[in-house]
Amino acid sequence: MKIESVVPMAAKSLPRWVTISSKCAPYASTVVFMAPIPTMRKIMLDRNVGGLPLLPYSSMVANCVVWVVYGLLIKETKVWATNALGCGLGVLYCNEFRRYCPIGSAKLPGTLLGHLKAVSFIVMITCFCALLFPIQRAASLVGAEGVFLCVLMFASPLATLKEVIETKSASSIPLPFTLACLLNCLLWSVVGWFEMNDFMIYAPNFLGFGCALAQVALKLFYKKAASDKHEDDLELSATPFLPRTET
Repeated sequence: MKIESVVPMAAKSLPRWVTISSKCAPYASTVVFMAPIPTMRKIMLDRNVGGLPLLPYSSMVANCVVWVVYGLLIKETKVWATNALGCGLGVLYCNEFRRYCPIGSAKLPGTLLGHLKAVSFIVMITCFCALLFPIQRAASLVGAEGVFLCVLMFASPLATLKEVIETKSASSIPLPFTLACLLNCLLWSVVGWFEMNDFMIYAPNFLGFGCALAQVALKLFYKKAASDKHEDDLELSATPFLPRTET
């Protein structure tokens, strides 16, 4: 796979809204990376992970490692520095999860050891590509790996959309987090397309933006439907009962 040019346009040729997006994108990613903190606090207070999966946190580590390496290969500070923060937070989340996860649990999905092996394998392959291939070739391979991992990560939201449509309930969609993901993917799509001209950056974020937009639309649609149903129920309960009279 031939990587596209990742040389940014001259700063003066960029529209102001692209420059603003470029400055805001790392902060939006930071918000997304910090979103699991309330969940971690609950786990620590309960001293139990309950039925929560480890996958979101282990996949965060693996995904961020790939993008840190890619950012270093293309010499783009915004990419590697932002994902370095995400990687560090992901490791902390995984460690806290491990502390309170029942020994031998196999519903994460899989086991703790299985997650460790999978993440280690991804890290090993990524470093192998970065060290053994020429920079241009390594960037193509690592970038393609990152896109592939993002597609796998978006499989979970797509499954959620299917469940929402089938149950006609959007309670499983966390609106604040989804809005944060929507903004994050939008900003990185703008940066990847207009500033970096990098397919590896804008392609997965386009996909993520579409998934997040669909979730927000369903959340609003089924929230309105539930509200209308509630109003109908109230009107029905407020209707006075008129006894039938015999004539």
